Amino acid sequence: MSREQFDVVILGGGNAGIGVTGPARRAGLSVAMIEQDLLGGTCPNRGCTPKKVLVAAGHALHDIERASVHHIAVGKPRLDWAALIDREKEMIKDIPANLARSMAKREVEVIRGHGVFAGPNLIRVGARELAARHIVIATGSKPRPLPIPGAELMITSDEMLNDRDLPASVIFGGGGVISLEFGHVYARTGTEVSVLEALPQLLPAMDADAVARLQAESERIGISVKTSVSVKRIERANDRLRVIFSHDGAEHALEADSVVNGAGRVANVDTLDLAAGNVEHANGRVIVDRHLRSTSNPLVHVCGDAVPTSPQLSPIATYEGDIVGRNIVEGPKYSPDYASMATSVYTVPALAAVGLTEAAARQKGLAIDVHTNDMRDWFSAKTYAETVAWSKIIVDRTTDRILGAHFVGHAGQELVNLFGLAMRFGLTAAQIRDNVYAYPTFSSDIKHMLGHG
Repeated sequence: MSREQFDVVILGGGNAGIGVTGPARRAGLSVAMIEQDLLGGTCPNRGCTPKKVLVAAGHALHDIERASVHHIAVGKPRLDWAALIDREKEMIKDIPANLARSMAKREVEVIRGHGVFAGPNLIRVGARELAARHIVIATGSKPRPLPIPGAELMITSDEMLNDRDLPASVIFGGGGVISLEFGHVYARTGTEVSVLEALPQLLPAMDADAVARLQAESERIGISVKTSVSVKRIERANDRLRVIFSHDGAEHALEADSVVNGAGRVANVDTLDLAAGNVEHANGRVIVDRHLRSTSNPLVHVCGDAVPTSPQLSPIATYEGDIVGRNIVEGPKYSPDYASMATSVYTVPALAAVGLTEAAARQKGLAIDVHTNDMRDWFSAKTYAETVAWSKIIVDRTTDRILGAHFVGHAGQELVNLFGLAMRFGLTAAQIRDNVYAYPTFSSDIKHMLGHG
């Protein structure tokens, strides 16, 4: 087996791995990228990008639902689900080829196959051995396996994005992002949707008050939500599936056409033979230092969903990839800072957040002012007949800086980025309030959200 030499070998061709190639190639380093599936990884091919096409349809159905408030008479909408899935596929079909051209332009060698460690600085892919000065684990994530009898009967978001037949009923096992985003689309098409969550709260990393507003809106559109559930087994029931679970001390059964694994995702690193690479890991997670390097093998870097502690989000994967690339070129100088990075759950309407939750701020012992607003009676919300419009802004009482911002509705998925910008550059609540915003816009409500105006 011939041994080839590269400066950088990247395991994975998703956003994180692609992010590494920019700094590395600008510095003239030789780069090989190993990918056995589609370039771009989960987000553009099986995740956020195709899912957003379905979410956009959900927004249209939501607007139709509210048309009567504007004195617009419409008939009951009829969604051609198969055609919508076809539109989603058409929207994303060119992404892998476009990324391949981009990698070719950067002179990154893309190798098709599955790479595994064959030594601390050695990767084997097929019949090739690649020796590298730096190895990057950017292998993304996969659905979290559930230790439930019958779990093999469950499907994932991959199957949902490919199914041209709209199910009449769906049960989501887990109350995470996938369950709520797909659940909102399905519910608006008339599908019967149930969500079973093991923890006491949906979206446990999010602010509890924001989640409560989103859960109420989810139930308003017909989604059945049960928390503190223990699923016992999944079994066939003729041509349907049955979920047996305990809730409030009693055993229950639900039947549906499909049962979906909505329990989140885990790092996809278990088939890399990490031990051969002297890469320390525990519970399926690579242990990294603050520069995103393996603590046991500093030649190995990790970015994207394979990082054990950061949010599994596409822009964060790209950001971490760029940091890894710069650390490879310049030495371990850069560390990620996630404090001002916004995130959204693309339900209809969306839940958006940046920074600390109220509970986290209080656990840190910070002196805070919490500005909470139910904005449904505000002029802007009433104008657009918002079914939920809610915000919570958390301000450091000592510095007047923003510690966290949380929204449900009210274009929160856009407004949250203004607060992320304010957090990153140290703007105070007073400065945000004093800014002049275009009116009438949702942005012009920001000063009222902060308690003045």
